[in-house]
Amino acid sequence: MLCRVHQLGLVDYGEGLRLQQELIRQRKAGEIPDTLLLLEHPHVYTLGRNAQRANLLVSESCLAEIGAALFESDRGGDITYHGPGQLVGYPIFDLTGLRRDVAWFMRSLEEVFIRVARDYGIEAGRAQGAPGVWAGNDKLVALGVHISRWVTSHGFAFNVSPDLGYFDHIVPCGLKGKGVTSIERLLGREVSMDEAMERTIRHVGTVFGLQMDPAAPQSLT
Repeated sequence: MLCRVHQLGLVDYGEGLRLQQELIRQRKAGEIPDTLLLLEHPHVYTLGRNAQRANLLVSESCLAEIGAALFESDRGGDITYHGPGQLVGYPIFDLTGLRRDVAWFMRSLEEVFIRVARDYGIEAGRAQGAPGVWAGNDKLVALGVHISRWVTSHGFAFNVSPDLGYFDHIVPCGLKGKGVTSIERLLGREVSMDEAMERTIRHVGTVFGLQMDPAAPQSLT
């Protein structure tokens, strides 16, 4: 099965939502194959369907001062942060053609990044009752998805080299007593976003059994 991959660079969060909605419509109509958007967002905090406002630790006026936006989202989960240096992925997959099993889909996304981390020589894994991928007590990859008529949206946020200080303004994913880390912090050196993206694409293809097809850069403009 084919998966079209769009590498979009830095995209405003609102524009990312608009793109997802259009691609979801097209996927449900059978007009496009499974699709993976890979991008980065300007500084933004997003509230999932289960978010508690108390997990935002600063005022909205303070967010404006640090150049960060705030959005409500229909994905699962609590509050999280997106920003430059974080690889955000939105898989628009029809699970009817893969496997109609939400738990399997989430475990498969986790498996992708367990393998990516292993490529960097990092042992990462799952934590009981806490979706995502963890290096010890620190979250490396956050997951939050939405599924409608078995078509997925939203997805993952992989900390490659973001400014982790932005996580200090929230209780990430609503999990107290847990930390956040990045590939760059774990390795103690600079990490190429292009390399992280290439490894992610490869492992998505392997784990989900998809043929990954890079799209022309202008194909969504």
